[in-house]
Amino acid sequence: MANETSNDVVVDRSEAKWSDLWLKEDYWAIWIGLFILLVATIIMFGEKASFEEKLASYNATIQAESARPYKTLALIQAQAGKKALAGTSVPAAKTIMSYLATPKGWKTNPVASFVLGDSAVDPKAVEASKAAKAAADEALAAAKAAEAEAAAASFSDADLNATAEQAVAAWQDADKAAKAAAGKVAKPYNLIPGLIVLGLVLAVLTAIGMKFMGANVPKYMIGFVGVFVLCVLANFLGGQGTMKTYGVNAEIWSIIIGLVIANTVGTPDWMKPGVQVEYFIKTGLVLLGVDVLFNKIVAIGVPGIFVAWVVTPIVLISTFIFGQKVLKMPSKSLNIVISADMSVCGTSAAIATAAAARAKKEELTLAVGLSLTFTAIMMVALPALCKALGLPEVLGGAWIGGTVDSTGAVAAAGAFLGPKALQVAATIKMIQNVLIGVTAFCVALYWCAKVENTSGQQVSAMEIWNRFPKFVIGFLGVSIIYSLITSSLGSEMGNILVSNGVGKVANALRGWFFALAFVSIGLSTNFRELAKYFKGGKPIILYVCGQSLNLCLTLLMAYIMFYKVFPDITASI
Repeated sequence: MANETSNDVVVDRSEAKWSDLWLKEDYWAIWIGLFILLVATIIMFGEKASFEEKLASYNATIQAESARPYKTLALIQAQAGKKALAGTSVPAAKTIMSYLATPKGWKTNPVASFVLGDSAVDPKAVEASKAAKAAADEALAAAKAAEAEAAAASFSDADLNATAEQAVAAWQDADKAAKAAAGKVAKPYNLIPGLIVLGLVLAVLTAIGMKFMGANVPKYMIGFVGVFVLCVLANFLGGQGTMKTYGVNAEIWSIIIGLVIANTVGTPDWMKPGVQVEYFIKTGLVLLGVDVLFNKIVAIGVPGIFVAWVVTPIVLISTFIFGQKVLKMPSKSLNIVISADMSVCGTSAAIATAAAARAKKEELTLAVGLSLTFTAIMMVALPALCKALGLPEVLGGAWIGGTVDSTGAVAAAGAFLGPKALQVAATIKMIQNVLIGVTAFCVALYWCAKVENTSGQQVSAMEIWNRFPKFVIGFLGVSIIYSLITSSLGSEMGNILVSNGVGKVANALRGWFFALAFVSIGLSTNFRELAKYFKGGKPIILYVCGQSLNLCLTLLMAYIMFYKVFPDITASI
């Protein structure tokens, strides 16, 4: 059995060792992910009692005011206050989130991506905001007066109730206009200090693991700074207005920048120690577990499970067989990585499958590149096609959630169709994400038993364990832990502290780790090494044919499940 070399440390893979827990990349991805989540949990759960008090107050108001003949001011304000409750509103959490911010979007002024001074504040916008705020305050006073008259009559006078209802509606319109006007007032900012702090913190945090894994820490940290700067550059370019419109986001720019450097001037030697593709993306995948919560899966119910868990394995297996039997792809590992990437959930599934099949880094790069390219296309084209075909929001959302690879792209495409489509699309993608671990295990088992096994030889459980990517345990463990926490808290408090609390911090950091990984993929890829895998265009043909099957089966299954078998669930969404 072969030895595995990682970070200049040679480790015998013939048996599991306790030292793996602090010497292996997979485990360090888990420890870093858990540390981040623990810090966020302590900060936000420290305010649990305060949130419970506010939530109880809002719920009591909503219950009392719901008996009124119209939506009162108290009811509307309580509903808004309840919706705004979030773990990230805790002062310490606000500070953390400010350091995790990516460069802002921009159109013609690139400096505005990082810095906006006082001179950028438009005096006319400020005056318009003040006027709108004054109008909203006046409307609120009028609504309070009208409602006081209705209350004095115990809400039994129909005319007074109608007058109060009209006054409240007028205030809502004025308040909406005031918020819109306030949103047009540019607020000065400077993201550069925060980005410097973030880069240094991430460098130190990941360097701890690199130290235990035997790397030269000073060299790693110098290289990391270079990778992080390129990561910031990719976010800057991805935030440009035209680029965002056409789906050329930060992820795509991350790979492009890395590829251009690696294949022109070459990746500088001083930067190479910081190019750690799997270390970064595995840590990001552990953080992804916070998004995969059982209560969200149950929210869509059986229809969503059928769309995600029935179609996905069919497409995965069919695409792999098609690649081997029809296209006769010479590399089975490339075949399975592309199949998993396209059918399960994009780059997250690709990295887990590549680890299980021990695919070459060039094969992983090719699969990720195909995924990001087609994701950018589908993110724009699929919502437009849904609208052109006149598909209902729920059906369109289910179709997007089951076929678009990236979780972020799914949310963006679903939002284009509407709030229901966004909810369904995001939930189905979360359900699909559960299959990351299942896919990795099945691929590891198949590769040990069939692909790399000598005829007549038995496969030991230890070999399957050695092959299984351990970071997936962290992903599944985080999912289970925070699902149980959410269940114990109840849906409302769980949403406040987990989904809109710890999950927001995890998502922001996951985005940074993924961006670091994508830059590293580009920096470690040579076109000449990659070219042989494109021979005959087989990878592209595989992806296009597999995705076409995925699109057809997902749409059919979504229609059957949501509109024929479980129409009651669809009506309740």
